[in-house]
Amino acid sequence: MTSEERRLPAGFGRLWTAQTVSSLGDGVTHAALPLLALTLTRDPMALAVVTAAGTLPWLLFGVLGGALVDRWDRRRTMWAADAARALLLVIPAVAAVGDVLSIPLLAAVAFLLGLGGLFFDTAATAYLPDLLRRDPALLERANSRLRGSQTAMSGFAGPPAGSALLALGRAVPLLTDAVSFTLSALLVRTLPAVPRPVPEARESLLRQARAGASYVIRDRVLLGLALRPAVGNISFLAVETVLALFAHERLGIDTYGFGLLLTAEATGGLLGAGTASYLGRRLGTGTALTCTAAVEGLAILGLAAAPNPYAAGLALAVCGAGMGATMVLAPSLRQAIVPAHLMGRVASTSRMLAMCAAPVGAFLGGWLATAYDIRTPLYAAAVLLLAMTAVTASMTSNRRVEAALRAAAPADGPDTRPASEEPARESAPGVS
Repeated sequence: MTSEERRLPAGFGRLWTAQTVSSLGDGVTHAALPLLALTLTRDPMALAVVTAAGTLPWLLFGVLGGALVDRWDRRRTMWAADAARALLLVIPAVAAVGDVLSIPLLAAVAFLLGLGGLFFDTAATAYLPDLLRRDPALLERANSRLRGSQTAMSGFAGPPAGSALLALGRAVPLLTDAVSFTLSALLVRTLPAVPRPVPEARESLLRQARAGASYVIRDRVLLGLALRPAVGNISFLAVETVLALFAHERLGIDTYGFGLLLTAEATGGLLGAGTASYLGRRLGTGTALTCTAAVEGLAILGLAAAPNPYAAGLALAVCGAGMGATMVLAPSLRQAIVPAHLMGRVASTSRMLAMCAAPVGAFLGGWLATAYDIRTPLYAAAVLLLAMTAVTASMTSNRRVEAALRAAAPADGPDTRPASEEPARESAPGVS
């Protein structure tokens, strides 16, 4: 029986359900927190503080968090993080009922929710390849389902539900998300245990974190996979910063139409996530990643030149499809080739690079629009995406991907070798 025909283990269904429920709660809170802040103040800087607070944990503790996850039991880390987030949300809910809610409290809650998300997401990323025995085909199928349900829940169902629940009372969306975290924690506790990686020699947390970051930089495939979301975030945030203004001034789209525009992008994301495994099998993972990157760049170019809302919606849908496929193929490949004892650090390093790049993109988009024209950030983003495609194409080619998968063998179980037994990989140019 081939990898494509093998069934996903029963434990995956519980993990999938847990993350689907949690994603719905995330979508509710994602819409409710800014709206809650809006009931307290109209100061744009205060609102920005609440929004930015949720991203700070990745910027401050991303690599260190990955090092901790590599020391801890991944399943226990996941359910503990969800249980802690459920308890945390009770605090602002009680404050809302008592009419003592404040911007500092919302910012602190957003920060701690982000910290819990850091540990949960990193642990889940490290747990999945052990559950699926690092089978590349199963990982693609699993990540396709996880990505699809995440987009559907947090992108489609969650935000409108959050807005509707807020009308019932300020505490209602917060308690709803707390319930979703509780259900997720209970499901995660029932997941099967997986073999823990062989612990490395006693080293400081900082040295272990540095070793994880170094592993990404020294490996061409992993570096290429990390550069994609980092450069991509610069481009996409440059677009996102001016998209509403571009849609209003150049395309004549009202508020309702702008919501439909974003829905088109999310719909494309679902399609891309659903077809990612097929693309990987037909083209090879490396070629598929190059094609999706090129599609994203060309789609943003089409958005910049869009003469009407329909063309813009089509361009965003195509871009969303490329992003959806990428966000299945890239993590699946990373999970298949990274040794178990480094998985947390490698995943968190890649995520941190992407998060650090986001503010650069936002600033770039605002500056280009102010200094030149509202379409300029879109054209610049397209050029940057296409340039990144050219740079990373050779780093994640089919040949390199297949060599990395062979080096990660044996495929009959998780890689639990200590660092001294890691297979040699090609280093990136200029890195010794």
